Amino acid sequence: MLEIVNFLNKYVWSNALVFLFLAVGLIFTLRTRFVQVRRFKDMITLLFEKNNDSAGISSFQALAMSLGSRIGTGNIVGVAAAISLGGPGAVFWMWVMGFLGAATSFIEITLSQIFKSKIEGEYRGGTPFYIYKGLNLKWFSIISATILIIVIGILWPTVQANTIALTVQESFNVPPLVTGLLLATLMAVIIYGGVKRIATVSEYLVPFMALAYVTICIALLVINISEIPAMFSLIVTSALNLNATFAGLVGTAIAMGVQRGVFSSAAGLGTETFESGATSVSHPAKQGLVQAFSIYIDTFLICTATAFMILITGMYNVAPSAGEAIVSNIPGANPEIYTQSAMSTLISPAFGQYFMTISLFLFCFTTLITYFYKMDTNIAFIKETLNIGKAGKIITHAARLGLLGMVIFGAVNSATLIWAITDLGVGLLGWVNVITIVLLSKTALTALKDYDTQKRLGLNPTFNPLVLGIKNADFWEDLEARSSIPNTVPSKGKTVVAKKVQERLQPVPNPFSE
Repeated sequence: MLEIVNFLNKYVWSNALVFLFLAVGLIFTLRTRFVQVRRFKDMITLLFEKNNDSAGISSFQALAMSLGSRIGTGNIVGVAAAISLGGPGAVFWMWVMGFLGAATSFIEITLSQIFKSKIEGEYRGGTPFYIYKGLNLKWFSIISATILIIVIGILWPTVQANTIALTVQESFNVPPLVTGLLLATLMAVIIYGGVKRIATVSEYLVPFMALAYVTICIALLVINISEIPAMFSLIVTSALNLNATFAGLVGTAIAMGVQRGVFSSAAGLGTETFESGATSVSHPAKQGLVQAFSIYIDTFLICTATAFMILITGMYNVAPSAGEAIVSNIPGANPEIYTQSAMSTLISPAFGQYFMTISLFLFCFTTLITYFYKMDTNIAFIKETLNIGKAGKIITHAARLGLLGMVIFGAVNSATLIWAITDLGVGLLGWVNVITIVLLSKTALTALKDYDTQKRLGLNPTFNPLVLGIKNADFWEDLEARSSIPNTVPSKGKTVVAKKVQERLQPVPNPFSE
């Protein structure tokens, strides 16, 4: 089976997809006029806007859920794997992808908010919603939702469960099957409590685990402070093919940096659109900015912490696929233990082993519970769109049990096969979602211009799609739904905004048609 998956990955994860992510991120960065930089202050302040709407969650809860999904094995094992195959230069290209990906994330999250719906008393939004309403392609939206259910509910949980099971077995000699059963039980308790319980768990657990992890990184950097300039030099020279040791690896460094950067941050995949679709905000661009900020936390904080720990302590090997080892600092070691080995240099091998086991358990567990929410949202979309009635309940329960079963499956199966399957899922999502947000970029850019205009007028931006000429944003058009959203803009201000918008708002050209 591994051979089949690797064969498919050669086509799905071709250079075309790697450069597509980079190109789209660059174009969105330019077309939004570097929104990830010029609106950085807004990203911070919007995090703490209160939510008084029982149908939705707050921006901070959505951020915590999204980070809970993003911060997982990709930030630890994924970064180590990128260094192992592409050398230190892969870290640089991960940074580039993170910066450009923030603009991509803004676009897809804004679209998720524009085209969200209220289903069974809860806000729902995401990739299938904006495909259906934005592109008016019902059949394609169903296909997209089905792919997402398969990838998020079947493929991805296996990676997180596998990482937890292997580390727990190594540290505490617990059989993987036992770990898998324990994980499935804990998940069942949380996921059957609904989105509010998932949001609450993420809201408290994610900041704690991220802070603890970064603190250890800072301690390692302080201890090895004299090595920091050399480490930065190693990263940059390796990325630009200026380092003799890693000469010829620049292509692999770009590919691995982008691929692992995309898997870690999920910018462009559409998988982080679902939490954001559940939030209650007065303007779609607000949540777009909040989620763009999450890329900074994920890539520039957590992924960088992992990379710095590995590189500054020298606890890594570099062996390109089908080639001899270029660097062999810890002979025979797999990328799974690079970070653990780096942490062991701080106090003791036992500390590194146990701390990493606990960290990975928390990181991967929060990722698993958010996977459930994403899968559940796609099922809700299919049920609502196809109006399948009572059969929907059977599908929902079957999918939940299937996800729990895949957690157990992932815990007891080969890590190599699991990672190959995961990469295949990421690639498939990338092709579907990137093409979609390219086609809908005009709508998101229009919403951003509207947000910028209202901010210049000193107003708290609110969203009216009818004024902007945006069609099928039925949630925002519905007066009853919109009245539940806190609105601090005076009526006079609304009139001014509408007039100003109508005067200055011109159709936003599609950047991909130029």
